[in-house]
Amino acid sequence: MSKKLFKKYLPHPDIITKNRWIRWLGPRLQEPCLWHINRKSCSGGVAVGVFCAFIPMPFQMLFASVGAVLFKSNILVAVPVVWISNPITMPPMFYFCYLVGSLILDSNIGGFEFELSFNWLLTGLLEVWQPFLLGCLVVGVAASLLSFVLTQVVWRYQVLSQIKTRKNRKV
Repeated sequence: MSKKLFKKYLPHPDIITKNRWIRWLGPRLQEPCLWHINRKSCSGGVAVGVFCAFIPMPFQMLFASVGAVLFKSNILVAVPVVWISNPITMPPMFYFCYLVGSLILDSNIGGFEFELSFNWLLTGLLEVWQPFLLGCLVVGVAASLLSFVLTQVVWRYQVLSQIKTRKNRKV
């Protein structure tokens, strides 16, 4: 993507650093690697965002921004990548995490009934929390590493194809 496109649609870093919700991160938000568009910071941002998408709790975007600061990855990439987990994709994602956790723990994959209620959270979640959280951790780490490598490969391929196109234009 061109730099003009990023400047047109993404907020300026000064606007983000003055936001009351993330202002507490202070001078760490001034590091250039958090805002520059390059292969290392963007692939790190994708990895952080994908991992945070598998965290089964609210405020995943906040965790993604803190993770991007800790791992010196692009915040403007990490936060939107978290949106891969949304109300439509969460049920299959988290059910898959539960299945992976059950396989690792060698526990019985129960025929539990999910019900969106506070009572189910108190009773039904007690039966599945261990395989579910372990599966979220394992799948989150694996998907994060895979997305990091895939972003690196795609970025490198894109750069090499642009170089090849330039060379062909000169000839």
